[in-house]
Amino acid sequence: MYTQKKQMMNQGVHIMQRIDFAARWSKCLQTIKDNVSEQIFQTWFAPIVPLSYENNTLHISVPSQYFYEILEDRFIDLMQKVLYRYFGEGTDLEYQVMVVQDEHGTVDYKSIHRPILPQPPKSVVKKDLPQMPITDLDPHLNPECNFETFIEGMSNKLARSVANAVAKNPGKTFNPFFIYGDSGVGKTHLVNAIGLKVKELNPSARVLYVSAHLFKVQYTDSVRNNTLNDFINFYQTIDVLIIDDIQEFAGSTKTQNTFFYIFNQLHQNGKQLVMTADRAPMLLQGLEDRLITRFKWGMVAELESPSFDLRKEILRSKVQRDGWQFPENVIEFVAEHVSGSVRDLEGIAISMMAQATIFNKEIDMELARKTVQKFTYAEEKIITIDDIIETVCKHYGMDVATIHTKSRKREVVQARQIAMFLAKDNTDFSTARIGKLIGNRDHATVLHAFKIIKEQEEVDKNFHEELEEIRIALKNK
Repeated sequence: MYTQKKQMMNQGVHIMQRIDFAARWSKCLQTIKDNVSEQIFQTWFAPIVPLSYENNTLHISVPSQYFYEILEDRFIDLMQKVLYRYFGEGTDLEYQVMVVQDEHGTVDYKSIHRPILPQPPKSVVKKDLPQMPITDLDPHLNPECNFETFIEGMSNKLARSVANAVAKNPGKTFNPFFIYGDSGVGKTHLVNAIGLKVKELNPSARVLYVSAHLFKVQYTDSVRNNTLNDFINFYQTIDVLIIDDIQEFAGSTKTQNTFFYIFNQLHQNGKQLVMTADRAPMLLQGLEDRLITRFKWGMVAELESPSFDLRKEILRSKVQRDGWQFPENVIEFVAEHVSGSVRDLEGIAISMMAQATIFNKEIDMELARKTVQKFTYAEEKIITIDDIIETVCKHYGMDVATIHTKSRKREVVQARQIAMFLAKDNTDFSTARIGKLIGNRDHATVLHAFKIIKEQEEVDKNFHEELEEIRIALKNK
């Protein structure tokens, strides 16, 4: 009987302590809310889960390592004041930090004990965090892709001017800097030029060029090897981070989440972010809205296909750098017949120089015609999702962005279904991938669209003719 009474008393004390602890934490939150903006409160304090208060230590759970770092870096003084006020002086913090363990989403927690000192010096704020040693870093830049070899024209003038400003003053203006354009128009060249100029002006700067694909591979390896924190900490040491082809993140939610944390940390610390993609931020499918919003924070610039005059200048520059001289009529012929990309122009120039050297030929119109003819004949046209979307939208007189909305208007739904139908017919993409790129739908929606359009084409002669018009326009695009 005595034991039962004692247990009941202990339970009562525990319940009273729990009520008291919860009430004091609520007062802490209210005071914090009165001292920060609503957005900051909802972002950094509302997600905190209070666990217990024992032995003068407050135990709280936070959703990530990055979350913990922000609290320590920006809000520890405020937290100290409110905890001392409602829990008493000398109260310590014990963080339970959520850690992702594997690609299946299994999570675990690690504890970080944080004594709150009366006036914590800045040097101790991140004392307990594991840090990657800051060593010499290979920036993975191509020395040939510099500002001197990047020929300026009206199609790239804005992007080049901004790139130059970013290189001279990284992290201060136009941060982040987002460059988009079709394949081969010079995006990779320009971002390499930024990195090279930064290193030239400040050799100790930590500059890193990495493709989005490689970033994904590194992330996956870090999760598999349980070194995710090391991976994040390494990227947080970068002064200028250049990510090429960011559209490759589409559909990779966990990679996007990790990059989101890295992006925020670098941006808040005044580090420069430079990104490229094959389309404008608002047209990127399969990427989270919070990332797209951040891409538009700084400067967004398009690299357009080079004009005829610019193509001639690019050719002249290329052959002169390689110690050659092409006749003017050859320069004009190649520039006129190869309008797609800078990469194509340089490829034809290299082919002509190689043939002239190996077979001891003159660089003349005959060689130019044969080379261009072989190049364009061998280059089979590849139909892309973008080609399909643009062709369908043009046929129906609607804006490209409309097809990606959630609109249920009949004409929009039909255009979206036709685009999915043509994508399944003309590309090797899976239905899931097609759905991601066209309206961010799932694979079942794509299969349904294919069935609907196929059946309608078989029974409706007018619709069949209309679809043929779109196919012809797509083929001739």
